[in-house]
Amino acid sequence: MGAAVSGSGRIVVGMSGGVDSSVAAALLRDRGWDVVGVTLHLWDAPPGEMVGRCCAPEEREDARRACDRLGIPHYVFDRTEAFLRHVVEPFVEERAAGRTPSPCVHCNRAVKIAELLRVADALGASHVATGHYARVVEGPDGARLLRGRDPRKDQSYFLYGIGEAALARLRCPLGDLDKPSVREQAARLGLPAAAKPDSQELCFVPDGDFRGFLRRRGYAPSPGWIVDETGERLGQHAGLGFYTVGQRRGLGLGGGPARYVLRVIPDRNEVVVAGRERLGGTELRAGQARWLSGPPEAGEEVLVQVRARHRAAPARIWPASTGWGGFRVRFDAPQFAITPGQAAVVYRGDEVLGGGLVQT
Repeated sequence: MGAAVSGSGRIVVGMSGGVDSSVAAALLRDRGWDVVGVTLHLWDAPPGEMVGRCCAPEEREDARRACDRLGIPHYVFDRTEAFLRHVVEPFVEERAAGRTPSPCVHCNRAVKIAELLRVADALGASHVATGHYARVVEGPDGARLLRGRDPRKDQSYFLYGIGEAALARLRCPLGDLDKPSVREQAARLGLPAAAKPDSQELCFVPDGDFRGFLRRRGYAPSPGWIVDETGERLGQHAGLGFYTVGQRRGLGLGGGPARYVLRVIPDRNEVVVAGRERLGGTELRAGQARWLSGPPEAGEEVLVQVRARHRAAPARIWPASTGWGGFRVRFDAPQFAITPGQAAVVYRGDEVLGGGLVQT
């Protein structure tokens, strides 16, 4: 069963051409919704660059075929300008400044959900839906965002920033399902994406060569020194934008003990490295906080997840009452590689309260 998806009226489903969104549309159709499939065309690779599978014309065709199979209308809307402005350009700027952004977080907040809602308004739809593995549950105080039932596929981390108003109109039919169940349903329905593998790459850097991508997008790297914590020079880096906290590979330091990027210092154009044991942090400060139903209490015990593949850890939180609009976190135990630019997402049990972007 899907999570809180029964209903009636018109709903716009974001169709990527993959198995998840196809099954989400099928579930909603079968529960009585008037489903409209919408594909947002987000990225065109310049000549000579590889096109990510999720951005390829074949994916839009698969979305159309899925909608035909389900007997629902399908529309494609060009949103490449919004994606460039809100996702790609900030990604390049943040990397150049020595921070490591979370593009999918920004895409869901500023592009995907926002643009689907605009389309929904134009088509007279009350709600939108996606194939995210997360749960949206209605309660007496409004909608709540919860983790997906399958911890291996949970994607609630990427949705913390969409805002309370958007959450009230969002449905995530796959929230109670695991991936094998979704594929079984797709096969039963004869959907074209039933056996399609999951997309793993960053959609606008499908070949994984983000250094080449940054250069092509105008980043001019300035080489500098790789140093240890005492300031001793160990080697040269190729540009701050090419390094991230916790990185081990690609440092070019040769033999000796394993070293990891401890921090990036733009003011000195330095990359500081250290042994793994030095990368455990117990505190962070986050800015640009966004809460789905108001901030937690000062000093409240919560769980905080500091990157997509991090297991949320127990911590206490102190939201800012004025000023910089962020929060402070103190973990019960050290967490590896807390990275400026990444999202710190705050949970109360399985519920997403909100989050912000790591500053320090």
